[in-house]
Amino acid sequence: MKKLINSVETVLAESLQGFGQAHSDLVKVSFQPQYVTRATPKESGKVALVSGGGSGHEPMHAGFVGFGMLDAACPGEVFTSPTPDQMMAAAQAVETGGGVLFIVKNYSGDVMNFEMAEEMLENTATVLVNDDVAVEDSLFTQGRRGVAGTVVVEKIVGAAAEAGADLAACKALGERVNAASGSMGVALTSCTVPAAGKPTFDLGEDEMEMGVGIHGEPGRRRVASMPASEIAAEMVEAICESLQPASGDEVLLFVNGMGGTPAMELYLVYHAATQLCEARDLKIVRSLVGNYCTSLDMAGCSITVTKLDAEMQRLWDAPVKTAALRWGL
Repeated sequence: MKKLINSVETVLAESLQGFGQAHSDLVKVSFQPQYVTRATPKESGKVALVSGGGSGHEPMHAGFVGFGMLDAACPGEVFTSPTPDQMMAAAQAVETGGGVLFIVKNYSGDVMNFEMAEEMLENTATVLVNDDVAVEDSLFTQGRRGVAGTVVVEKIVGAAAEAGADLAACKALGERVNAASGSMGVALTSCTVPAAGKPTFDLGEDEMEMGVGIHGEPGRRRVASMPASEIAAEMVEAICESLQPASGDEVLLFVNGMGGTPAMELYLVYHAATQLCEARDLKIVRSLVGNYCTSLDMAGCSITVTKLDAEMQRLWDAPVKTAALRWGL
């Protein structure tokens, strides 16, 4: 295993130190417990958005802390849920009277620990993201997994909170965006967790994992390698089977890298996906391509389609300034 680390024990803390130094104008990193907040205090009374999860999915979630998105993020150890005390400390650091909305990916550890934190706090609500259409249950979940669609939820709800929406409105909007989103991923190689020192799973030279999870969980099936257009076709078909978009629907098309795939290939997949959406008479009105919800060094990608109404489009376009996503400012 070749990785740019000093030791397995310190990899997360040192990475967070570097993240804070590189983006000191945007974020502040706290330790013991570990969480990331905005560098400057926010307006009193604003709903505070807090998310988190295991590390290894960068820039999710700390990379989305900033104006127009999250107020705080809780990074756990690699592929390990953050603890309730991290979540409580982060929430208390950013709550200013408007309440706290937890945005939680549907993984058993995340759900349990965020629920424990919520029970010990007042004026909180939760949006559970479960956009992965590949499988209904996995090694880490009961029900569908939360994956790259989480980025879309955090961006749209973050813009609403920035504009002054209250806690109930932010929760309802988050649930609406989640219900309008579907994602599916594919792995060409495994990821390698530093503490394990070896690939999470084995793939042959001519094999892919279709419907893979962001922790390397098994997907729908192990298949022989195929051209990108065929990969995109299977993923878009599965997403549309779940979302049931109508002819003429306006959508966001999001191609997300898993961490080890070059941008050239991601844009090639995006091109294939646009043709598939257009063949279904879906109108792609917004797009996003890049590494936003990764799985360490895994080669592969995911496709997310979100059906956008006028309000969602407006909030997607609203200004955002974070380490990983910024426009309009």
